[in-house]
Amino acid sequence: MSTLHRRTFVKASILAGAGTLLGGRADAAEDPTAGRSLTFDEQFRTIDWTIWEAGRKATTFDPGFYGRSAFARSTGEEGFNPYSIVDDGAATNGRALQISAKYIGKQMSVPYYFGNETADAQWISGNLQTARGDGTIMKGWRTGYFEARMIFPKHPLTWPAFWFMNGRSILFPKTSIEIDVVEQKGYEPSTYGAYLHEWGQPGEHHEVVGVNTPVDMTTQYCRYGMLVTETECRPYFERKPINDPATGKPAVWTITRAAELTANNDVFWPLLTLALRADVPYPNPLLPEHMETSMRVDYFQVYS
Repeated sequence: MSTLHRRTFVKASILAGAGTLLGGRADAAEDPTAGRSLTFDEQFRTIDWTIWEAGRKATTFDPGFYGRSAFARSTGEEGFNPYSIVDDGAATNGRALQISAKYIGKQMSVPYYFGNETADAQWISGNLQTARGDGTIMKGWRTGYFEARMIFPKHPLTWPAFWFMNGRSILFPKTSIEIDVVEQKGYEPSTYGAYLHEWGQPGEHHEVVGVNTPVDMTTQYCRYGMLVTETECRPYFERKPINDPATGKPAVWTITRAAELTANNDVFWPLLTLALRADVPYPNPLLPEHMETSMRVDYFQVYS
């Protein structure tokens, strides 16, 4: 198994040479929802706590925190609750999920969190997922087109993501599969990364593509999608395929552990996360306007 932390895998150097524009070929431009039915539609009018779990990532591999912030439980931590439903005229139905991050700046007591006593890690932020640390999967899918419409903060540390893990990764973490539909850095408003990580041995396997967007992702909502079949993943931005810079054609990633997923009746479960990066210099000084920030999620949908 890789000795690198699963969310601090060295990606920046890969992205530097992997920037690509959206696919424009006629044979690949078909809307990924075409021929599929909307089978799950989370509009976030409220947060349904029978579906969503808040807090550290569901895992038995590590404490479930990464970066520079502690992911709060549903009731919040240190007097701050990062989860709310807000009115938003730019959202499809006028309301959106808001996940925030706040600098606490003093001794914290978040259970299992490594940064309680570290000044530059005394942040509270949020992570929602449809799985629990005991292995319970509230909602999961083996295949489908998965899409979230989101707007990200402009910030020197933020690291928002929409991603998936496989169910068996929680209790049987010797190997795991991670699909990152979007990982964005708050200081790069028109660039993000999409990834496939098959962690652990034998057969560890990674795919990556950097996406240069024609818009500022911190000023408007965008749709981030991934089509997952029995054996492949295909990333999309605004329902257009993302090109592989090596081929100039739409990226298609092989899931090398597809047979293992099928044999175990495994599924993928989603996470919506606002983390803070730990691999960049900490702001000195940390400006007042950067001590609290947020991202919003209009919806999360599954087409099957």
